[in-house]
Amino acid sequence: MERIKGIIPAVFTPIKTNGDIDLAKIKPVSEFLIEEKVGAFYVCGSTGEGPLLTTRERQQVTEAYIDAVAGRVNVIVQVGHNAIKDAVILARHAANSGANAISAVPPGYFKLNSLSVLIDCMAEIAAAAPDLSFYYYHVPVITGVDFDMLDFLKQGRKKIPNLRGIKYTKPTIFEMQACLELENQQFEIFFGTDEMMLSALVVGARGMVGSTFNFAAPLYNSLIKAFDAKNLDKARSLQYNAVKMVRIFYKYGGQPAIKATMKLIGLDCGHNLLPHQTLDAAQIDSLKNDLTSIGFFDWGRRER
Repeated sequence: MERIKGIIPAVFTPIKTNGDIDLAKIKPVSEFLIEEKVGAFYVCGSTGEGPLLTTRERQQVTEAYIDAVAGRVNVIVQVGHNAIKDAVILARHAANSGANAISAVPPGYFKLNSLSVLIDCMAEIAAAAPDLSFYYYHVPVITGVDFDMLDFLKQGRKKIPNLRGIKYTKPTIFEMQACLELENQQFEIFFGTDEMMLSALVVGARGMVGSTFNFAAPLYNSLIKAFDAKNLDKARSLQYNAVKMVRIFYKYGGQPAIKATMKLIGLDCGHNLLPHQTLDAAQIDSLKNDLTSIGFFDWGRRER
């Protein structure tokens, strides 16, 4: 698999009002994102509520996205699970279903007390799909697992032959840069903090995984284009649009707001799974007004 560049949406899992997955909505979402010229799909991550789905539901969502994509872009499947045996099942399933790569968060209930234990966990998962690239999903704000990622790469590659890189969701740009520069940029480091994309580009990141790419791809593609053209004033202005947008989402609880925004652009992905809340009609109207006030529907995504 060639290196993945550009924006990689962490895709949503459509959910019905009764809490069941809504597989029929995956096809139109996929077509929309491919038209937006995304670099790949990241399936069953935090945005996709993967940790809140059953193992079978995750398999169904994986299959639906792979079928919908039909080889047009790469599909990375997040297979991490509190039970390593289930993560192994998901990794094998992703490989057998046609995924291009897998990724995994660490087990989260019992906190890992050493880097070596983390590497052992990831090695067992990655070994279940040895022909697929493996990306560790580093998101310490959720998992509480926060070892030095440069050390992880140096030591992890000895036990994980298919270790390709990291989905790096932490604002410590200096650590990410060290990972990027390791062994003449041997590893791919996907930055996962959308509202800090410009900072990541400056230190050499070329792949980004994020939730807001689902509905604001034009903004981020324009930002990358401006950076590549060395138009830093324009890139900084576009980045500030992302900052304003994300601050609004925080006001509404994060995940509930970003999923509701899909409805505002005509791609309703349904409800959220508990413990996430689902915005009601009044909250969605308020969210729309807030997004309108910053020009989102002009520079982010026009309503369809």
